[in-house]
Amino acid sequence: MLFALLGEARQVSNPQLKALIGFPLDGKERRNLNERKLVESVRVGRAFAHELSDAGWHWCNEDLAAGPAAHGSSLERAHYLVFGVFARYLSAARLSLADVVTAASAKSQESGASAASWPRGRHAVDVTARVAAGYRELAPANGEFVKLRELRERLADIPRPEVDSALAEMFTSQRINLIPQENQQALSTADRESALRIGGENKHLISID
Repeated sequence: MLFALLGEARQVSNPQLKALIGFPLDGKERRNLNERKLVESVRVGRAFAHELSDAGWHWCNEDLAAGPAAHGSSLERAHYLVFGVFARYLSAARLSLADVVTAASAKSQESGASAASWPRGRHAVDVTARVAAGYRELAPANGEFVKLRELRERLADIPRPEVDSALAEMFTSQRINLIPQENQQALSTADRESALRIGGENKHLISID
């Protein structure tokens, strides 16, 4: 269940879970994961919807690197041999599991409606170039942090899914740095709405060296 939620990297309802993996998260299983602070669940209409917590992301990251000895069947052990290769790559690249999953999720969530308002001939490199150019216009010097809200205002002609996908890919490839605002009380509503959620936390500030 935790890996299913990891793969989606978003809030997933019980009907959606049933379609994805064949069963929902209900009853004592839901209460168990909620009590262990691994999953955050809310009722949406008549069904629950679930999302990995920060602790849930950490659990998946630790389990990914646990190795085959921690698992029973031959199929599980074979899978975890491959997972170990993936975990070692992330460690060497100084990336978290959340960095990779969130980048892939942001790319897959580009909506048809948004794409219709953005010229079809554009490529991701155009958006990343706009991100970099917008940052240079805002930052007093390289490496200085500026608000994502201010950057988004300069990219208002680009659909948000396109911008989010570019930001996630640039963050994963270590071309930009994204951090949360330390003083959360200083955030305006617009600042909060402009945040990009990566690794289980909302990022409000961006810098480029």
